[in-house]
Amino acid sequence: MTTKAQQRELYRQMLRVITWEQRLFRFIEEGKTSGFYHAGRGHEAATVGAVAALREDDYLLYDHRGMGHVIAKGVPLDKLFGDFLGNVEGTTRGLGAGIVHIAWPDKGVLGQSGTLGGGYPLAAGAGLSSVYRGTDQVTMNFFGDGASNRGTFHESANVAALWKLPVVWLCMNNGWAVSVSATESISVPHVADRAAAYGMPGVIVDGMDPVAVHEAAAEAVDRARNGGGPTLIEAVTQRFRGHYEGDPESYRRDGESDGYAALDPLVTFPKRLVEEGHADEAWLEQVRAEVRAEIEAAADTADSGTKPTAERLLQYVYA
Repeated sequence: MTTKAQQRELYRQMLRVITWEQRLFRFIEEGKTSGFYHAGRGHEAATVGAVAALREDDYLLYDHRGMGHVIAKGVPLDKLFGDFLGNVEGTTRGLGAGIVHIAWPDKGVLGQSGTLGGGYPLAAGAGLSSVYRGTDQVTMNFFGDGASNRGTFHESANVAALWKLPVVWLCMNNGWAVSVSATESISVPHVADRAAAYGMPGVIVDGMDPVAVHEAAAEAVDRARNGGGPTLIEAVTQRFRGHYEGDPESYRRDGESDGYAALDPLVTFPKRLVEEGHADEAWLEQVRAEVRAEIEAAADTADSGTKPTAERLLQYVYA
């Protein structure tokens, strides 16, 4: 069971995620960033709920949608802003040109692959390293429904199950692979149905419910940590914004987004906290104020950062 304190923390983390993203949009509108950003609206509950099941030394390979998983894992917020602003105070020290591939090993964040779906073998490798070194670290790998069709997933899922690697596969199924519906690209009703082919548990969970995701992830993490092998979790979510900022979304049906407000975890979850006696309006407003102040402070720090000079091009180049 998820405790009152844990549920409060889930809400705080979701607030940090959405508030950080909203502040990033301001940087984008001000012309201070470059490259694409793939918004995470609609994914907050699933990313925060899942990552809350990890320890600080567990490994994370995140997907391209939003920064919720990275924020929840503990990467400093000013460092994240710094990456998008392209300054040397970011985690990549000014590399990435705004198309950000964040890595923060101190918190177990190993980064993401340069192509969608490329993280699967990296996750399997990280899991193998835990076994080889005799630690009980778990690796969690996020990916979308579209990337679940990559051959790298099937290869990595097979070896992870065969060798009982401590890996949690976390599919964020928001129904869209860029502009292609999941119903037109996946041969089974649910991505989790594929787990049976590899001899691992397949779990389908409401990705708009942070508690449900957290409990499913905690069970999978515990299983992996104790030698039970991998689990495939499918969090059924919604993508509230386009694939990228500026996406005209001409592929969506008229009225498709009308019901999103009723599903939004940033609306439904605080109401639930109040109804279940875990919080009151005063506490909710206090947390909102604290998070706003935290995000603004991080943004100010990053905005005053230093741009890299030409010498940066040759740093860490060994050939």
